[in-house]
Amino acid sequence: MNYFDAIILGIVEGLTEFLPISSTGHLTIAEKVLGLQVDDPAVTGFTAVIQMGAILAVIVYFARDIASIARTWLLGLFRAEYRGHRDFRMGWYVIVGTIPVGIVGLLLRDFIKNDLRSLWVVAIALIAWSGVMWAAERAARQDRSEKNLNLTDAVVIGLVQCFALIPGVSRSGATISAGLFRGLDRVTATRVSFFLSIPALLAAGLFELKDALGGDIGVGETLVGTVVAFVVAYATIAWLLRFVADHPITWFVPYRVALGGLLLVLLATGVMTAT
Repeated sequence: MNYFDAIILGIVEGLTEFLPISSTGHLTIAEKVLGLQVDDPAVTGFTAVIQMGAILAVIVYFARDIASIARTWLLGLFRAEYRGHRDFRMGWYVIVGTIPVGIVGLLLRDFIKNDLRSLWVVAIALIAWSGVMWAAERAARQDRSEKNLNLTDAVVIGLVQCFALIPGVSRSGATISAGLFRGLDRVTATRVSFFLSIPALLAAGLFELKDALGGDIGVGETLVGTVVAFVVAYATIAWLLRFVADHPITWFVPYRVALGGLLLVLLATGVMTAT
């Protein structure tokens, strides 16, 4: 991998991490187009590490909210008067919602990194999860805001987030869909999706760091890809929060289905190989 590849992959990561179109799926496609071996441990490790740039963008963008949640949660552990605060509950919801994907990701790590790193999987997941997103918008009541979040919401959204371990599903597409099924308004579901992304993707990036730096990919390329991902992701977060206030996530469905269909054709005709 050279610096040009790192910049391209950083842009792809920043653009797609928080849009419901699957960053892992797009990175897998981009890596294939760039001539990289998509199931190489160093490449999959690089993919996980540059996600940390996108996560840093979330931390910076929501710095005030995150600081308030962390402070209130810590105070609430020792002082009862803070335990009824919304930020104290949100701290627990993020923790509880992260546990399922952490367990599943750890137990199925090799299967996810090897067996699922296929463009056949990406193509099918892009199309299949589009149906879930469409159903979520159809079922959405959007009559509950962030102040109405409860533990059941955190558990359900956390469990559904596990599907995002399949390339092509989309972590934001999974978690926002789950929030809509629970009756949350779109902005609240998206904010919860952002908060849940922090521990999940940060842990994945740290866990894969040794593979990214232990192969043929240098520290410089990894750093450049991460910085580019941060800059692009920050702009994407700001845009997405404004977009979902007035538009359903089904706006992304035609693109997902078209891309998945194109991939199936290219794979079936031998123009592209799956790994």
